[in-house]
Amino acid sequence: MMKLQLILAVVLCAFGCVLITVSFFTPPPGVIDNSVLVAFGEILTFSGSLIGIDYHYREKG
Repeated sequence: MMKLQLILAVVLCAFGCVLITVSFFTPPPGVIDNSVLVAFGEILTFSGSLIGIDYHYREKG
């Protein structure tokens, strides 16, 4: 279970960072606005960091 939590945290953070980066360089085709991509990327990055922090302190304690 802990390994799955760590993998999920890394995937969420990585995908969130990719979305944030892509939103700055790729113009959306008109359906998805840049602000939506940035907001979703920030949510994924924040979720991944919370899961990673929880994993860190469960393994430490």
